[in-house]
Amino acid sequence: MGESQQNIRALFVAAEKQRKGIESLWETNSFAYQENLTAAITTYEDCRRLADQISLFSFNETLEDISSGDLQYLLINYHLAELTQRNNTGDRKKCLQRAREAYERYLSLLDIYEIFLKEDRKLHERYLDSPNTFSTASITDAAARRDTKISRFKEEKELKGKIEYLSQNPTALQNDDSALRDIHLTNIQLCTHQSFQSLESIAQELQILALAPPTPPPGPENNAADDRERNARTVNGYSDRLDAPLSQLLAGGKAGPMLSRDGKPLRPFTLLDSRQRLQQGVFRADHSLPTMTIDEYLEEEKRRGGMIEGGGAQSGMQPEPDEDNYEKADEETLKARDWDEFTEANPRGSGNTLNRG
Repeated sequence: MGESQQNIRALFVAAEKQRKGIESLWETNSFAYQENLTAAITTYEDCRRLADQISLFSFNETLEDISSGDLQYLLINYHLAELTQRNNTGDRKKCLQRAREAYERYLSLLDIYEIFLKEDRKLHERYLDSPNTFSTASITDAAARRDTKISRFKEEKELKGKIEYLSQNPTALQNDDSALRDIHLTNIQLCTHQSFQSLESIAQELQILALAPPTPPPGPENNAADDRERNARTVNGYSDRLDAPLSQLLAGGKAGPMLSRDGKPLRPFTLLDSRQRLQQGVFRADHSLPTMTIDEYLEEEKRRGGMIEGGGAQSGMQPEPDEDNYEKADEETLKARDWDEFTEANPRGSGNTLNRG
């Protein structure tokens, strides 16, 4: 048993070293990251199999029966699930299902040893009832969901602060069994807190993947179908495509001579008057140049009646009467006399017979 303990301790230390090395990498889609991730997953798998072989954890034990040094091995399935969830190679749906199974093994082990807190036990029961639609907060009440998210964030922050405080003196942890046990249990609470968040994320991602169409397996039949869809042309030349490919345009007479031997046009073309016009069309500005000046444009607008003159302060000024124009003076006098007669016959307000006021 002592040799087995040393083997699992060495495997766990190697796995932890690999996991911490992965966390320092930023490019998660790089080949080196995925290669190191696969190696760390393999090491944790070896730890889990060895723990099962030596019966490291038993259904007949309680939390007090586990030594302080062996508490860290309760997190083997959690780290395995966390790393498997990061794997982006291969079938994503199978990776998520394997990660969910590892999280379930981890939570079941905590349930056996009764390590759950009150809130975590409720979440575990809720997950067992509906794992495919599991959520850590209410999905109908936005305010309650926001409050739950805030409270869980504060709890996670407090747990991280406690772990950081307890880890400040590693030498004291080796000599103080109660302090070592306390830091391991606190780390288990933090991992449990993050496990439920990961299970919620997995459930949402699996729902999205379930709506995606299945990917057809590669094969010669699929390649032939792609060629038919790409060409989309029958024997008689009919095609459902509105934009024919370039190869078909070239093969259909869109390139080659413009005229046949009989003088019949074979493709559209544009007649140009001279070589000079071709040269002007090439060596010119990228934008349209003006064809007239601003003054010429204004004169043209005035000629077409598109501009109205007048307005401003001068429009209210009356022209001075011409004293020598007697006809105009008599016309103005008759107009004023007619207006006086009208005002005498129609006093102000005489027309307002219904709405007096």
